[in-house]
Amino acid sequence: MAPRAPLIVIPARLGSTRLPGKALADIGGRPMIARVWERACAAGLAPVAVATDSVEIAEVIRAGGGTVAMTSGAHACGSDRIGEAVAALDPDRRHDAIVNLQGDNPFLPDGALAAALGLLDDLAADIGTLATQAAPEEADDPNAVKLVGTQIGPNRMRALYFTRARAPHGDGPLYKHVGVYAFRRASFERYVALPPSALELRERLEQLRALEAGMRIDAAVLDKAAPSVDTERDLAALRAAAREQEKQ
Repeated sequence: MAPRAPLIVIPARLGSTRLPGKALADIGGRPMIARVWERACAAGLAPVAVATDSVEIAEVIRAGGGTVAMTSGAHACGSDRIGEAVAALDPDRRHDAIVNLQGDNPFLPDGALAAALGLLDDLAADIGTLATQAAPEEADDPNAVKLVGTQIGPNRMRALYFTRARAPHGDGPLYKHVGVYAFRRASFERYVALPPSALELRERLEQLRALEAGMRIDAAVLDKAAPSVDTERDLAALRAAAREQEKQ
């Protein structure tokens, strides 16, 4: 059965390797994590919580009336952090799908979360995610993660691999992964019980743990997607985008 009672959890920490403190970076007068939380709530799909080990992040979300699950600072990736949070937030397992919305995409397009969850209508899919066609300047950028997959329907792909390298080789479009994961509850619990995998550690991409374990990840291909924030350049671009929105 397709999931009907999802829970959206946003993992957030201050100790980002590439851009420390980015969760609280100011974007148009609002901390980035607050903007991500607001976008998730505005989607109207499910309850939303933030999972963090940071008191500062927790204070920002609680000040806006949001739910926070405090977690350990030792987690290897966002989904592992969410695993601890979900055990506290939903011990009775009322939610049959868990959405990992990464905390560095404050301008996620309307309908994106629903598109990821909608992929789970296919009972063969363990995880739903998102992708968009990569821009030319993103092809060789290791911060723009590429999804290598095969098309299985209109605007739908089955993921075969994710990489920071330019892939696949040859002519044709490249697809950039967008940091959203919609898990079936059973698939999520299986995932977080697994140890980090060899390719996950090598590429520093948590989704490879699922693929190495034989789990199926499908991706909805969006017409466009706002950039995530991995570098100071990304942060400057999002601040410029926020200024443009304010003018409209």
